[in-house]
Amino acid sequence: MRIVEQPSPNHDTRGGQAIDILLMHYTGMRSGEEALERLCDPNAEPGRVSAHYCIDEDGVTYRLVPEEQRAWHAGVASWAGESNINARSIGIELVNPGHEFGYRPFPEAQMASLIALSKDILQRQAIPARRVLGHSDVAPLRKEDPGELFDWPRLAAEGIGVWPDLRTIAAEADAECDIAQLQSLLHDYGYQVSRDGVLNDDCRAVIRAFQRHFRPDHLSGEPDPATCAILRHLLETA
Repeated sequence: MRIVEQPSPNHDTRGGQAIDILLMHYTGMRSGEEALERLCDPNAEPGRVSAHYCIDEDGVTYRLVPEEQRAWHAGVASWAGESNINARSIGIELVNPGHEFGYRPFPEAQMASLIALSKDILQRQAIPARRVLGHSDVAPLRKEDPGELFDWPRLAAEGIGVWPDLRTIAAEADAECDIAQLQSLLHDYGYQVSRDGVLNDDCRAVIRAFQRHFRPDHLSGEPDPATCAILRHLLETA
């Protein structure tokens, strides 16, 4: 893993908050050069942003903000009832044009560097596997990254994050699942979701965020037995 120092001025103090989330993003910009410029721009509009690391498609890893400092990558976000996500997380940006500019698979060199970096971080930081998350998990009404092409199963196989046992789930996927049950399961896992039993656009966005992470071939945003079965399995095992 090659790390290049590329300091960003866009950071501040964590205020004593312990680190307990590793948050994955894609840059969503046309090029890596454009993304790095944005992440290091002290005068960026509409607002200053940064991350702790940015990994280019060739695998080169840029360190932008020291881990002990708070980088500004999550924006308005929430997980497990906590909204100070920037203060408690380490943010990794992966260069990828994203859904707006031509979303594409993450290259092997980039994924290999991500795995090496993540393992290094997890050796030093007390981050539970279930709290290795995507930006869309903590901000489902605003964000889609790192998206359905991101290889979460590979990361989990390397000890980074979690992935469901699909064989077990297949045997449980015939159970009924209504919107109230699904909302309760999503809430218990950590997603910010209303538990009013109403399937509206916001609720669909949260369901789709979960599916984007754990069921990337099925982004319906609708309650169904398989989605509920995956959630039940994760809550029991992760």
